[in-house]
Amino acid sequence: MTSVDPAGPTPYEDVNKLLHLLLTKVQAVLREKLVGFYLYGSLSLGDFDPAASDIDFLVVTTEELSGELLEHLRDMHAGIASSGLPYANRLEGSYIPRAPLRRYDPHNARHPTIGVDWEFRIGHHGSNWVIERHIVREHGVVLWGPSPRTLIDPIPPLELREAVCEQLRDFWHPQLVGPEWLRPRDYQSFAVLTMCRALYTLSQGTVASKPAAAAWAQQALDPQWRPIIKQALTWRHHHERDDLTETLAFLRYAVMHGLEMCEQ
Repeated sequence: MTSVDPAGPTPYEDVNKLLHLLLTKVQAVLREKLVGFYLYGSLSLGDFDPAASDIDFLVVTTEELSGELLEHLRDMHAGIASSGLPYANRLEGSYIPRAPLRRYDPHNARHPTIGVDWEFRIGHHGSNWVIERHIVREHGVVLWGPSPRTLIDPIPPLELREAVCEQLRDFWHPQLVGPEWLRPRDYQSFAVLTMCRALYTLSQGTVASKPAAAAWAQQALDPQWRPIIKQALTWRHHHERDDLTETLAFLRYAVMHGLEMCEQ
């Protein structure tokens, strides 16, 4: 059984303080129902941006949570959000039982979750959780519990590619009309960098950090897209709304190119 490093699981003191608080409170609420607590996303892939990144976490439980436990967790997250601690409103995580965590099943994918854009609730975990599982398994940082490799089955390249294809078809293709949620620069950055990572996964059969995928895309894709990709890397900190023309042009190209790759 592994527990959080006293020196901190990350290089960021304020992040470590928040994680210590969160882990302590989760342990107090879940007690014997807690199996493990893990970091993934940018903090595990080495591209965390203190000014822009979320803190992605996964709590593994012995069983589905309900009733008073959910209420206690909701109150716990509300208390953390109002604590005034740095990053307290940038937590994005899920509470998934051990059994459904092992292999993604779309018919058993409703679990407690909290995010920057949504309050604590039960939410459907889409096919992107094939990719998230891979990141947790291969790169996750253990704060408490066993290695995530003991909890999640290996995810072969074919399954990663299939998950990307589903995301392109079901989520990103409908976004090509230019929804208002994409107007803030940081969301445009998110979209462009996510497309870079999607194309990287389709090409390479694995997952890279967004900056690494962007670097790959700048070399692998037509040079005309280099300015918008470079811009996306700088817009991660910008919240003002902006014109969507160039971002939508890249999204249309990336989605259609990706769907062509899915048919091969």
